[in-house]
Amino acid sequence: LAVLAMIWALRLSGYVLWRVLTMPEDGRYQTLKEKWGPAAQSRMFWFYQLQALGSLLFALPMLIAAGGTSPFGLMDLLGVLIWLIAICGELIADRQLSRFRSSPDHKGQVCREGLWNYSRHPNYFFEWLHWWAYVCLALSAPWGWLTLFGPILMLYFILKVTGIPPTEAQAIKSRGAAYREYQQTTSAFFPWPPRTKQVTS
Repeated sequence: LAVLAMIWALRLSGYVLWRVLTMPEDGRYQTLKEKWGPAAQSRMFWFYQLQALGSLLFALPMLIAAGGTSPFGLMDLLGVLIWLIAICGELIADRQLSRFRSSPDHKGQVCREGLWNYSRHPNYFFEWLHWWAYVCLALSAPWGWLTLFGPILMLYFILKVTGIPPTEAQAIKSRGAAYREYQQTTSAFFPWPPRTKQVTS
């Protein structure tokens, strides 16, 4: 369990560091700074403190899973398989998006390559899927069922708060009609074959 959590954390930290060093500031944070004006610096401080508190909350499923004493079983194997699928899915989605954005010809366009043809946010989907691995690994531990709050709470934040809403607002701001068309044809979260665009007469 510790190895799985460490690999996931290193992957995410490495990706964030790479973005900070090689790409412009995230448009969502630029929007917040513009909205908050002179108070942006202090508000950003407390904004990150809330994120730190959230990180502690999301660490609880791992702590519960670590308390399990049963031998490695089928549910543990299922948890490892889910984790592998999720981490590989995130890596592929991030790589596909980075490759698309690296081309100057794609400026202002919407990435529909690979996984992005089936979900507008495959990176968020696999991030959410990865939390189900800890549920499987924790079921044999005392109070293991409490780890269900991890993926449920993560799904709420992704769909309603810090994930899709601000990301899509920024995408519409920067890509306009192209992204609205993408919304009409492509699933927001769960990977699914794209829909045919409706043509109005």
